[in-house]
Amino acid sequence: MTKHHQHLGLSFRHGAEEERWVDDSSVDHRGRPPLRAATGSWKAAMFIILIEFSERLSYFGIATSLMIYLTKVLHQDMKVAAENSNYWMSVTTLMPLLGGFLADAYLGRFRTVLYSTVVYLLGLVLLAVAQLTPGLRPAGGSVPRIHETLFFVGIYLVSVGTGGHKPALESFGGDQFDDGHAGERLQKMSYFNWWNCALCSGVLLGVTVVVYVQERVGWGAATVLLAAVMGCSLVVYLAGWRTYRYRVPQGSPLTPLLRVVVAAVRKRRLRLPADIGDLHEEDGGKKRLLCHTEQLRCLDKAAIVEYDGEGRRGAWRLATLTQVEETKLVVSMVPIWVATLPFGITTAQVSTFFVKQGSVMDRRMGPHFVLPPASIFALAAVAMIATVALYDKVLEPCLRRMTGTERGLSVLRRIGIGMALAVVAMAVAAVVERRRLHSAATMSVFWLVPQFALMGVADGFALVGLQEYFYDQVPDSMRSLGIGLYLSVIGAGSFLSGLVIAAADHVSSHGGRRPGWFGKDLSRSRLDLFYWLLAAVSAVNLGFYVLVAARYSYKQTVKAKRVSASDVECATAVAA
Repeated sequence: MTKHHQHLGLSFRHGAEEERWVDDSSVDHRGRPPLRAATGSWKAAMFIILIEFSERLSYFGIATSLMIYLTKVLHQDMKVAAENSNYWMSVTTLMPLLGGFLADAYLGRFRTVLYSTVVYLLGLVLLAVAQLTPGLRPAGGSVPRIHETLFFVGIYLVSVGTGGHKPALESFGGDQFDDGHAGERLQKMSYFNWWNCALCSGVLLGVTVVVYVQERVGWGAATVLLAAVMGCSLVVYLAGWRTYRYRVPQGSPLTPLLRVVVAAVRKRRLRLPADIGDLHEEDGGKKRLLCHTEQLRCLDKAAIVEYDGEGRRGAWRLATLTQVEETKLVVSMVPIWVATLPFGITTAQVSTFFVKQGSVMDRRMGPHFVLPPASIFALAAVAMIATVALYDKVLEPCLRRMTGTERGLSVLRRIGIGMALAVVAMAVAAVVERRRLHSAATMSVFWLVPQFALMGVADGFALVGLQEYFYDQVPDSMRSLGIGLYLSVIGAGSFLSGLVIAAADHVSSHGGRRPGWFGKDLSRSRLDLFYWLLAAVSAVNLGFYVLVAARYSYKQTVKAKRVSASDVECATAVAA
């Protein structure tokens, strides 16, 4: 047998071994390298997608009716209720930053989901107790203090549960696909699309079936239903434990980033070498190595090798090129995160003022059925499901053939399209609200279809794009935290929405001396002017986003296992 044939035989056996075993630092339930045919991929992801469906059912069953509950049951003014609702959504979507950190650093993603689901269930139980116990329920116009206390403790326990559940579960699902395997890499792109279809299906039932139970049977009965569904989903999640691929937590993912900054500051007076091959790099083993980029060259100094003593090669004195590039990735995300905050502000209006608009419009559907106000949110969910399905099955394959790239449409372009649609949605909402204010007769709720549908399509582009961006572009060791960063866009947007409402009310009312944009009810408010304000701010911000996105450099990984920094062969992870 010739050497050529021997080489081909070895290559074939090596390829067969790579096809059989997963070599991406994940392990199976026994702590061994996972067998590709028995673990991960869609067989594991389906368990994870199912529990996401039930969690979103529970969350939106609460979130979309929260404004109604605060105003009708707790008798809060519209402005106070909107602020409380925005603050709760802010906490709920900012908590994943903490939950994602704990999942990546210490608990692991599987256990984080498990523990947070238990906390989530405890919050639902407290809500049910407050709503079903005779001595605790509101009677007439009086609301017992204990009811209000239990209610807010319950919904904030749901926030804490969501804080661990959301980042860990979504990134755990992404871990089931091997980035080094071409087939599974394409499956992962579809995973985020179908994840959002399941999410929106849960939203759809949450704002229709659950809201119907709240309206016709009672708030307590609906909460018991949500708790039962959440309990069943926990059983489903545990049933798939043998098929999952797990990542062992490696400690704080922020420590290596801080070491790079410290090392770069210490060596700030050194001159960068002309050849990047002189920068320090190590064989990553199973860890993916990253290519050198030209941005933030000042951080490259952390990888300069000093030859005047072994003591200068400590972890806080010398970093690898991959660690430097990981730090650059995180720093480069800050402008993108800031530029997407106005989109988070617009999404906050869908479950607050959009729903409140629907509550004062004609919701009759035939002689015997009246549409619950929160169920109007289903329009946005349906639009998002349709958008994601069409994008995955029609638009993306066509764009792949047209551009010749693996993705078709870059993730930042996808986000930008969604942000542009949100500007249009705010303008449409302003026009509809002005017509409602000047209409002599009560307008049909179906006048809200365009603004809900536009926001649903915008979410189908921007929210899915944000998920992919923050999951894929962060270092591999902090992917749960990456999902937390995505959710923090929505959380910070909700928080900023509350601040914008307060500021707009103060300015428009001249410090409370005259009626402002936000009265005690919608008939004495000027939501149309508020929507125009959001449309203007979002339009200006879209220009800023385009400038930031145009300068962004995507993560690039090294193809070879053992390389030197001077002759790396790079593969762009995300097509520009």
